[in-house]
Amino acid sequence: MSNRSALVELTPSLLLRAYAAGVFPMAESADADDVLWIDPDLRGIIPLHGFHAPRSLLKKVRRGEHEVDIDRDFEAVIDGCAARESTWINDEIRRLYIGLHRMGYAHSVETRLDGTLVGGLYGVKLGAAFFGESMFSTAPDASKIALVHLVARLKAGGFQLLDTQFVTEHLAQFGARTVSRGRYHNLLELAVSATADFEALPSDASPQDVAQLSTQRSYR
Repeated sequence: MSNRSALVELTPSLLLRAYAAGVFPMAESADADDVLWIDPDLRGIIPLHGFHAPRSLLKKVRRGEHEVDIDRDFEAVIDGCAARESTWINDEIRRLYIGLHRMGYAHSVETRLDGTLVGGLYGVKLGAAFFGESMFSTAPDASKIALVHLVARLKAGGFQLLDTQFVTEHLAQFGARTVSRGRYHNLLELAVSATADFEALPSDASPQDVAQLSTQRSYR
């Protein structure tokens, strides 16, 4: 289900209220002038206690060949996502999420090789919910490594909900599944009324710690 926002002045604060109500924005294309509000019948989530990753990917995470940061260059991450062949990020979406980032609600997880950004993801934190928005990669597994680090961070911080909007074949390998709109709204209400800490993962956490925490079945 969707509604167009042609007559609505979009602000980062309005966007936060939409997330709290279970609605998220998308544009039909990078060149679209307006934004659609989406509240799908089936919502994609990754249950944090059920996250899993291929062994080969976890081995790569443990080797620590990639430098992984948060919020080092949020705008470069959103631009990397917008540069994908199929994207729903237009200028309005970009402006809104950069605004949320400056307000402290939107975060990026970034992967680098030899100092060069090669992948990452970004999303929105509200209470103990994290709404994953988009990811990109210009090197093998770069965005997947960012996802493993994100999940470890969310578990360390006591998050309750990781929203993926939809379930793709790419996300299904990590345990993503769909829930009904009603079930999602119940999970959302509990999560946004709770507190969580995106900064809780220790800065000196090793790649081995991250790999272990991401797939740990119980946490906090």
